[in-house]
Amino acid sequence: WRNAMLSVFCSPNRYTQGKNATGVLGQEMAGLDLEGPALIVAGKSAIRQLTDTWKTTLADAKIEHVVFPFGGECSLAEIERAKTVARQHKAQVIIGAGGGKVLDTARVAASDLALPVVNCPTVASSDAPCSALSVIYTEEGTFQEYRFLRKNPDLILVDTQVIAQGPPRLLAAGMGDALATWFEANTCVAGHVRNMRGGASTRSALTLAKLCYETLLADGAEALRAVRNQVVTPALERLVEANTLLSGLGFESSGLAAAHAVHNGLTIAPATLDYFHGERVAFGLLVQLVLEGQPQSVLNQVLTFATEVGLPTTLAEIGLTQLSRELLERIANRATAKGETIHNEPFEVTPDMVVDAIRAADDLGQCWKKQN
Repeated sequence: WRNAMLSVFCSPNRYTQGKNATGVLGQEMAGLDLEGPALIVAGKSAIRQLTDTWKTTLADAKIEHVVFPFGGECSLAEIERAKTVARQHKAQVIIGAGGGKVLDTARVAASDLALPVVNCPTVASSDAPCSALSVIYTEEGTFQEYRFLRKNPDLILVDTQVIAQGPPRLLAAGMGDALATWFEANTCVAGHVRNMRGGASTRSALTLAKLCYETLLADGAEALRAVRNQVVTPALERLVEANTLLSGLGFESSGLAAAHAVHNGLTIAPATLDYFHGERVAFGLLVQLVLEGQPQSVLNQVLTFATEVGLPTTLAEIGLTQLSRELLERIANRATAKGETIHNEPFEVTPDMVVDAIRAADDLGQCWKKQN
């Protein structure tokens, strides 16, 4: 009884989303007793679009702030640079504003300094913002490690007006990340394996993961059209919530499986680094479905959706046009490394099985393209 696995559900303290939400950032922070000075770790487009709004909203809440321009990679060196600037300015809170790597950097820096953190994603390109987890990469962009943090962010603030101005491809990449959530969560729950916080999943987490998948199928294509036209629509609002909140809660509180492990393996191939996290995850999901021997009806549904929103379904579409046997084996070895989430599958997974599944998934995608 004492060794029984407890169910653990984790989530951010508050999630706020909507058009022009940046305008209430100071008010939201004040409402949560978050005080300045604030260090804003920010990507280029966030600085370009939001500098004036930050000045107004944070001044209204009497929160002093300084901006730290993000260097481009969530690496240990970049995290240390952010921490140094935070100490210099005696920051009492760290705000991350930008894409997934910006937010990952802000979360680790805040955690190391024992400071509260606010995440303001400017793209809905991954499910990172809500989690107490950051993905650390080398300076060259190869996956290095998952860093587990003590707590989830204090505030997530998603401005859909900003997201509507972003590249449509980034929104689609977020759908690729979110597409895997339900399948990975389902595998973990069925196998009674531990989630990202070391506990069992709750029914609510699995239900949110399922809602995430259903929302993608229902609203994905229409949300993508909204971003192409740079407009905020109800479909975009629902889709952004799926990419950010539902996927985030689903993966962290239910768990990851083969799709993300294959993604991590793919990052050792330099050619894949020109592609986004969610694009590599989308192909990783096909590999997972092949590994698990999922029925054709499931594969068809995933392939139909991926094609509709422009997600990769072949190796060529993530840069691997010439894939040598040696590189394929290295990818498979990395995907099956000790501690990888592929070992959450309900059977033993060997590198050889992954090699076969990658080739089969690629063939599946190619045949699908010819037929459709």
